[in-house]
Amino acid sequence: MLNLLSIDRLSVVVTSSFILIASIVTGSLLGHFVPATGEQLGNYMDYTLLALVGLLFFGVRFDALLQVITRLRFLAIALLANFVAVPLIGYGIASLFLSAHPLFVVGLVIYFMAPCTDWFLSFTRLSGGDVALGTALIPVNMITQLLLYPFYLQWFTENSVQLEAGFIGSTLLQWFLIPLLVALAAHQLLRLLLKPSWFEYVLDKADQATLWVTALLVLQIFASNISVILEHHAVLIWLLLAVFSFFLLTFLLSEGLSFLFRLPYPERALLTMTTAARNAPMMLAVTLVALPDQPLVYAAVVIGMLIEIPHLTALRHLLLSKRRHLSPQ
Repeated sequence: MLNLLSIDRLSVVVTSSFILIASIVTGSLLGHFVPATGEQLGNYMDYTLLALVGLLFFGVRFDALLQVITRLRFLAIALLANFVAVPLIGYGIASLFLSAHPLFVVGLVIYFMAPCTDWFLSFTRLSGGDVALGTALIPVNMITQLLLYPFYLQWFTENSVQLEAGFIGSTLLQWFLIPLLVALAAHQLLRLLLKPSWFEYVLDKADQATLWVTALLVLQIFASNISVILEHHAVLIWLLLAVFSFFLLTFLLSEGLSFLFRLPYPERALLTMTTAARNAPMMLAVTLVALPDQPLVYAAVVIGMLIEIPHLTALRHLLLSKRRHLSPQ
């Protein structure tokens, strides 16, 4: 049975979907009925973006990297799955379902290519997975996806968006290096000044704030771009089918790798969650900077994020059911 703490965590992560849906609806209504307000909200996206990036970096425990040294086998499996197999699967699915809508293909590929660095850990914990190893995986995933972002975008966009040579790399440095340094400094300073329990409390509040700042950013995107997004409402069903297919294939991938390498249940649960969960908040932030004025790309990332949490909830139930069958009677 779930204990009260697990129930609380589950309610928090499931509530995230409803918060994001509310932000889409609110932003869409504002943009449609009060377009001047929607445009004004869009003008402040840069500030929300910086706040989001800072919070995402602040919550990363880079000191956990030391734990990875003793678990190199799993790290290699997770890296190959997340940064080779999963992007190829994602690109194939996006191209198959949305070949007539190249900007949505770009948005889905961006969403598919980056493993989660935040709430997947909650689902790993709720599924009985290896949380300590998952914590160590977060900074690895964060660093790798930011370094690979310009290359993936170049390889997978097929001229769907205009990319100036060197623009993405220099822009990412400008927008993300300074927030990273500031967030790391704040993280280490508070770690030194506060008691461990208080520091964990601050990190927990930062995680909660990340959801609300992400919701504000989504609201601003839809408020300032709803007219363009509504012109393509017929594509929604194909987006949903593409994301569903992606989640199905990544689950089969994690199952296959777990069987092939005979992973124990805690690592199996972690691999399932890290290959399923995507880092939509970070990718949304990066893409707003790297690809300005592309609302259809942003909308694809947001829609993927909406489906993800119900999917992770279903995965949790499936994993726990499998664990009961594996446990000795």
